[in-house]
This record gives sequence, C-alpha cells and structure tokens, in this order.
Amino acid sequence: MRKFYCLLGLFSGLLMLLLVSCSAGPGTETPEEKIILTPKPSPSPRINGTKVFGVRPGSPFLFTIAVTGNRPMKYEVLNLPAGLSCDAETGRITGVLDTPGEYNTTVRTTNSLGTAEREFRIICGDQLALTPHMGWNSWYVWENHVTDKIMREAADAMVSSGMIDHGYMYVNIDDCWSVKPGATDSTLIGEPRDANGMINSNGRFPDMKAMTDYIHARGLKAGIYTSPGALTCAGHVSAYEYEEQDIKRFVEWGFDFLKYDWCSYSKVGNKELLTDLQKPYLLISEKLKKQKRDIILNLCQYGMGDVWKWGKQVGGHSWRTAGDLGLSFEGIGTALFRDGFDIYTSDSLYLYGGPGGWNDPDYLLFGYISNWKGQTAPTPLTPNEQYTQFSLWSIVAAPLIFSGDITRLDEFTLSILTNDEIIEVNQDPLGKPGYRVSKSGNTEVWMRLLEDGSRAVGLFNRGESESEVTATWNDLGISGEKSVRDLWRQKDIGKFNEKYTSSVPRHGVVMLKIW
Repeated sequence: MRKFYCLLGLFSGLLMLLLVSCSAGPGTETPEEKIILTPKPSPSPRINGTKVFGVRPGSPFLFTIAVTGNRPMKYEVLNLPAGLSCDAETGRITGVLDTPGEYNTTVRTTNSLGTAEREFRIICGDQLALTPHMGWNSWYVWENHVTDKIMREAADAMVSSGMIDHGYMYVNIDDCWSVKPGATDSTLIGEPRDANGMINSNGRFPDMKAMTDYIHARGLKAGIYTSPGALTCAGHVSAYEYEEQDIKRFVEWGFDFLKYDWCSYSKVGNKELLTDLQKPYLLISEKLKKQKRDIILNLCQYGMGDVWKWGKQVGGHSWRTAGDLGLSFEGIGTALFRDGFDIYTSDSLYLYGGPGGWNDPDYLLFGYISNWKGQTAPTPLTPNEQYTQFSLWSIVAAPLIFSGDITRLDEFTLSILTNDEIIEVNQDPLGKPGYRVSKSGNTEVWMRLLEDGSRAVGLFNRGESESEVTATWNDLGISGEKSVRDLWRQKDIGKFNEKYTSSVPRHGVVMLKIW
C-alpha cells in the first residue's frame, strides 16, 4: 500500500510539473541569461560615433570627439577650418563657422599604445542632423519626477559610463519642467511667465542656464520639451500663442534640442486635417531657423497623417512614427514588434528617412525604467529583445535615445548601448535607412546599404522558439563569394556563396556585415 501511494504521489508531481510547464507558455519556462556579446574596447585608440556633422553659419559649434582607449588621450584635428579649434586634452571642437561649405578634416587621437585617425566632414549650411541623434531622455525612467539634479547626474553618468566615447551627445529633459497650473506640489507652482511673456521653469529647475552650462561643460548638448498646445501631456504650461517667446527663452537658456509634443493641441487643431497637423510644426521650425543657435526639432505626434511623408518639409529633424513604445510597462515587448517591424514595413518608411530627417520609433527602453506605479523596475524586454531593438533601430537609421536610468547601468545594458560596430551602422554617412528584404513565417531578413558598398543585415526571429534564418545573396542584391562578419561579437565568420544561414534565438537577432 505504501508503494502504491508513493507511486501515486510521484505521478501527481509529474502531472503538476507538466501542467505548470504548459501554462507558462512558450519561451517563458526559464528566464533568458544576460549574455554579453560585445567585446571590451581595445586599450588602443579607436574613434567612434558620427563621421559627418552639420552646423549652420554663425551658430555656436560644439562637438566632442568620441574615442575609446586608455587615458590620457591627446586629440588633434588636421585641416580644421578657421573659426574652430580643438582642445587637445578633451577632444572638444568649439567655435563658430561663418562661411558655408564642406570641410574635410582628419581626426587624430593618441595614447601610450598608439594613434588612430579618421576622416571627419563638417558641413556648414542649412541642414542639421546629418546622422540620427544619439543621447538620453528623462521620460521613461523619471516621468513627472524629473529635476535639475537628475539632469546633471545624467550628464555626469554619460561621461563616467563612457557613453560619450561611443558618440552619445544629447541629455534631454522631457515633460514637467515648467509650471503646472493647479498643482498642489509647491515645487511645481509659480508664475508661468514673466512680464514679457517669457516662460519660467518650475521650482525643480531653479536655473536653466546654469544647468545647460553644466551639461555643455562636459562636452554634451542639452535638450528640452514642450507642446504646441496650451498644456503639455502632463498638464504643464507650454507654447500655444507664445511660440516666439518660448523659442527665444530656449536659446537664452542654451538648449540644443527640442521635442515638440502634440498633446493638447488637439483642442486647437483638427488632427484629421493635414494642414492642421502641419501648422504648429511649420510655425515653430520657422522661428527656430531665425535663431543664431542650432536646435534639433523632434516632431512628437505619434505618426498621425503619415508624418514621415512631410516631417522634413515642415522643418522636422526626426518624427515619431507611432505611439509611445512604453505606454504600458508590460506591453513594451509587443509594441517593439508592432511599432518597430510592422508599421515600418507596411508603410515603407525607409523611403522617407535620410540625412536631415529621421524616422523615430521611440526610445531605447533598457536597464531600469518607470513601471508607472511610482517605482523603477528592470525592463520587461528580454535580453534577446534588447539586442533586437538596438539592431533594428540601427538598420532603420532611427535615433538612438536611451531612456532608462543612466546612473544605474549594469555591464549587460552598457554592452548593448556601446557596441561601436552596430553604432557605425546607425551612424553610416550615406544615410539610407534599411528595410525588410524577406520574410518566412516568424523570421525576417532586413538589410541596409552602407557608404562603403557593404550591407548591414539583420536576421530576426519573432517566433517563440529558436529558428534558422537564411539571408540569400539574391534578396540582398549581391552575388559571388562574400565575407561575413558578426557585428555583435565583432568577429569575422568567413566567406560564403549564395547565402548565409544562422540559428537565431526566440525574439532574437544575428547582426551581420556582408561585403
């Protein structure tokens, strides 16, 4: 009898295990391990980030040369045009260019282990944002809790983490820096504008100019946020009928980037009318063009009216192509595949992005982010999904704006954000966004043509189990024997004819360069 009950207990235990395993759903039985694929940077100098930079005549110039390697490091720029100088200790190029034109320079960096050189083009003219923006935004981690202290700490972290050495440049405040009418929190109340109609910051930002000076002193640029409506999404004072004063104030404060969020403008304009969709952005961009300061304009209106078809024409340097990727904490993974893959493909967005104007599918949601319950929590994106987001954003030439807690970067998160070979794809000077070249079930192959004639290729698996994915030379528009390199591992794989096949994990990617 005892033997019978033992066998019955064993059977019940196995049945329970089976039921638990089945109810967990595919791909959720065991958490994915955070496997770091990116090799550590070499101690010898390596120059990273963008190879081309746009500035308007007469505007202040600030650019920090991005370079990894042991410090101390010496910097110089050969053939630097008159009006600009390079600090040999910090690598910051500053000054003013008065004469339009294209200036071909050579950046040279040296440490105790060697010297690196790379061409760097400065284009002085009407066009900014010649490659996608790279930086950090406060919203998805700090939302309505952002402060001056948080922004300064973010700037410090961008330097101390080494993100600045990989090309990250912008430190951007999102919503909640201005006065909030009707607020009970004493730090959010006050006079929204001065006697001349110039907007004021709330008590959490006591001195905006001092804050941007702090950010600039670290070789970085500062961004700000407002709305064309009377109030921002979070109910703070914004720009409606004060556009002229607000732009002058942003210039006075020293900002370099403006996120312009539709929000309450729905009470003014009809979002079903194309002219109404375009009107506030035309208005603000015309005022920006008159300033003696370059301010990148990000159109945040969630893809309404096929904004990718006209965003650049109304003065945008980037435009959101869909809703907030992190609107629901638990739904970020689903939104990643919908907003990143499906909308981009169904509307052929690759036809509309390029130098001066970029499709923006929202921010990189890695590390610790807000769970919308007053807390921060680890991103719900799996490790493979994080590799997928960064790879896809690089192939489609999207801005690389990180919006997790930049002061709490673990080694895994930092390794994704700072893979220079993937960033090189994103920042490729040719500026041709990539697109999907084939799809088979849950697997897809995406390709981007690069300036040197090579191709960046992403093998993506949207399925719930590991699958083989094949890129054929016919789909990629190439022929003959080609070299293949794994960009995440920064390792040459070999030479192949006609096709390349790799096993790709659930919701994962293999990112290649083929030449």
